[in-house]
Amino acid sequence: MSERLAGRVALVTGSALGIGRGIARRYANEGAALVLADLDAERGETGAGEIRGDFGAEVLFARTDVGVRAEIEALVAAGMQRFGHIDILVNNAWGRRPGSSGFAPVEGVLDADVEHGFRIGAQAALWAMQAVFPGMRECGWGRIINLCSLNGVNAHPYSVAYNMAKEALRTLTRTAAREWAPHGICCNAICPGAATEAYRQFAAAQPENAAELLKLNPMGYMGDPERDIGGVALFLASEDARYLTGNTLFADGGSHINGVPWNPTPRC
Repeated sequence: MSERLAGRVALVTGSALGIGRGIARRYANEGAALVLADLDAERGETGAGEIRGDFGAEVLFARTDVGVRAEIEALVAAGMQRFGHIDILVNNAWGRRPGSSGFAPVEGVLDADVEHGFRIGAQAALWAMQAVFPGMRECGWGRIINLCSLNGVNAHPYSVAYNMAKEALRTLTRTAAREWAPHGICCNAICPGAATEAYRQFAAAQPENAAELLKLNPMGYMGDPERDIGGVALFLASEDARYLTGNTLFADGGSHINGVPWNPTPRC
């Protein structure tokens, strides 16, 4: 085990599956203690237990609805009480509004989906950032890593609520980077392309579109959440990224170079 994050405490939302799980595992392997959050308590606890067993890391898990500000603040307070500081914040949590397909044209998108997207995808990150800021400012060191999306950058059709939320999150990241740099806090975004559970569900439902996406990926495969996306998140969390802030890193195998033929069948 290397120790690039020895002595650091990282808070990761949406840690039960996919990219959040991969980042949490990569951080634990590098010596970080973890504060983990997910809406799915059973999977979240299972993942936390696996990390403890695999890496011997100190892990605090709390079931958290990031759409509720009080729950985010309670999560940060619990992490501060347990470890005394939170050095790294990864805002990864996302979930569709219950009952929503997630796909709709601009003229058919529901207010409820837009409001849900902004609350989960942008406001939740803002609340978490505000909660960890005083401690990071006091320490003169911090890393904030927000998971954004090529969907918003490339304006993929039929996912307008998601696109709007993720681009709002990128703007938040850049604004915080500008304001918080004097405090030693670096804020960056990752737009990932990974073989997550959500991607596999999409590929099963839209196999032809999934095949097109893969065909235009220069590296020819979707990234591994732990090895590929976790590696980028590790760099951003480390001292090696001390002079990098306000950036968007496309950890997507080069998919953004050619553009992505995202064109799912909308369901209003």
